[in-house]
Amino acid sequence: MAEDDPHRYRSPDEDSGRWLDFPFRKGDIVISTRSKSGTTWMQMICALLVFSTPELPAPLGWMSPWLDWLVAPQDEVYDRLAAQGHRRFIKTHTPLDGLPLDPRATFIVVGRHPLDMAVSLYHQSANLNRERIRQLTGQPEPSTPATPPLPLHEWLVTWIDWEGEPKDKLDTLLGVMWHMADAWTRRHESNVLLVHYEDLSADLEGEMRRIAAFLAIDVPESRWPSLVEAATFAHMKERASQVAPDANGVLRDMNAFFRQGKSGAGLAELDEDELDHYWVRTSRMAPPDLLAWLHRVEERTG
Repeated sequence: MAEDDPHRYRSPDEDSGRWLDFPFRKGDIVISTRSKSGTTWMQMICALLVFSTPELPAPLGWMSPWLDWLVAPQDEVYDRLAAQGHRRFIKTHTPLDGLPLDPRATFIVVGRHPLDMAVSLYHQSANLNRERIRQLTGQPEPSTPATPPLPLHEWLVTWIDWEGEPKDKLDTLLGVMWHMADAWTRRHESNVLLVHYEDLSADLEGEMRRIAAFLAIDVPESRWPSLVEAATFAHMKERASQVAPDANGVLRDMNAFFRQGKSGAGLAELDEDELDHYWVRTSRMAPPDLLAWLHRVEERTG
């Protein structure tokens, strides 16, 4: 593999190699996030900006497929995107070093406090129909019964402490930091935009306007109020059947996909010693400026 070739990320139900032959178009938008870091939120924002109306023409997950996900055949996903006449916006959980960074496309990376992302991931795991995913991806029957899940606090501590190759397990703390550190090094490139979950929460309209400007989308001023309202957590939760990413029936409860949308749950799970351990761990994984940006809620100076 040449030095500049994308790294191929694989798991039982994902394969970033599906991007290698994807025919990009000028104006394509690729949304690259870790799981539970604001993916659906950014897809919704892009949809609202592209169509300039809250009345979207199809369910969000149908218009904006997760290209790497093996639950749908590659040709089916390619054909669906090829048939779209509007500006396309496509989901991936692959870091930018695993994607062909086509200059015709814009790449939006969304970051979130890793501890909040982890708590959301824990609850999301319980809402997934693993048997349905196994059937859709052609995975074999498990040879042993599934291990009962750990309580949240115990699971979070093990999530923080997992050791291994980040590229092999992206939804660990090491994997999250790998994804974000790679994007951080590219943040000044003309077609890469970093967005923080906390900024979306604090100033949704301001961030939507910033994203629209970066994408060179001109939204009539009169339409902004309705677009911003449609992008709120409450509004998306009300329309979970159209917004939740469940085109293939892998969620047990679409309404449960939108759980709380708040920050701080991860910090609340850990005691002072555990938090100190977390800060030490992350200080070894990413540069201080990225850590300050990512941890937004309470930057540490010592």
